[in-house]
Amino acid sequence: MTTTIGVLALQGDVREHVHALEAAGARAVPVRRTRELEAVDGLVLPGGESTTIDKLLRIFELRDPVRDAIGAGLPVYGSCAGMILLADRIEGGIEDQQTLGGLDVTVRRNAFGRQVDSFEVDLALDGVDDGPVRSVFIRAPWVEQAGPDVQVLARIPDRTVAGAGVGEAAGKIVAVRSGRLLATAFHPEVTGDWRVHALFVRLVTEARRSQSGHVRSL
Repeated sequence: MTTTIGVLALQGDVREHVHALEAAGARAVPVRRTRELEAVDGLVLPGGESTTIDKLLRIFELRDPVRDAIGAGLPVYGSCAGMILLADRIEGGIEDQQTLGGLDVTVRRNAFGRQVDSFEVDLALDGVDDGPVRSVFIRAPWVEQAGPDVQVLARIPDRTVAGAGVGEAAGKIVAVRSGRLLATAFHPEVTGDWRVHALFVRLVTEARRSQSGHVRSL
């Protein structure tokens, strides 16, 4: 049975994630309503504007259903703004900005600067084979603190990058995993390299098998 993964389709680079997920072997569908959320095996929170997505989640009455699904073990991948939405804590957020939570991390919003400070860098990413991942950072966050159960998958290498000097950016955490939650500060969906999405598809597929085995054992 094909793994079905939803992409939250309220704002942001939805089509790019749909294409990447399909290239990685999943069936990808947009999610705008609770009934659509209930029909997926996993969910992607795309890049975009985290404050806008936060507001739209409440307008579309999806915030609580998504939070409940995360709490119930739904696998979720957040890229850039999606990482912010998954974080338990934000630095640099606007007044009344809320997150969905689930990841025991503190993220700094727009940590690398403005749109003009966007950059690309090759990153070694734990869990992804066959060499470094070309990573695109656009008004990206980084992780200031990660809890003890959060696995750090990638950090900015010790070199100067556009928009941030080595002293500030080097070593900053930009990809994490905690259980069934995966997050990156960068946008793998825009590079044509589907390995990060393939990693998430494997995570979702393993979760389905685990759940299926649990149901059969009852």
